[in-house]
Amino acid sequence: MAKEKSGGKTAATNRRAHHEYFILETFEAGIALTGTEVKSLRQAKANINDAYARVDGGECIIYDMHISPYDFGNRFNPDPRRPRKLLLHKKEILKLHGEMREKGLTLIPLKVYFTRGMAKVELGLAKGKKLYDKRDDIAKKEANRKIDRAMKEFYK
Repeated sequence: MAKEKSGGKTAATNRRAHHEYFILETFEAGIALTGTEVKSLRQAKANINDAYARVDGGECIIYDMHISPYDFGNRFNPDPRRPRKLLLHKKEILKLHGEMREKGLTLIPLKVYFTRGMAKVELGLAKGKKLYDKRDDIAKKEANRKIDRAMKEFYK
C-alpha cells in the first residue's frame, strides 16, 4: 500500500481516474527516466490521462504516458510516449500481476510527483465503472452540493 508521501511537487494528475474507475488499492513506484525527461517533469509538462501500466516479463511498464521533450534539450531527446519501466519490489509486481489476471483489474497512474528529488508515480489498481455507477456518483455530488448550499444559507 502506498503511504501518502506525496508532499512534494506534483507534476501531473489523472483527474478522470476517479470518475471512470473504482480505485481498490494504491501503490507508489519509481519511474526510470532520462535526464531531460526529469527536467520536463519538473516543469510539469506531462500527461497521464490515457496512460496505463502492465506487467510484462516480470517488469511493470507504463505505456502512453506523455512527457513533452525538454525545451533546451538536444537532438537525443527520447520519444515522448515511449514505454517507461516502473520500479517496484518483486513481491509487489507478483501481487499486481496475480490480481490483474484473476479479477480483470487494470493498473492506472493517478499522480506523478517528486519526493526527495525523485520522480514517483502513484498507481491505482482499478475496476472500470459502468454508466449507472457514474450517474450515481454525479447524483451524490449534486446532493452534497445542495446540502452544503442549504447549510451555508442557514448559518448566515
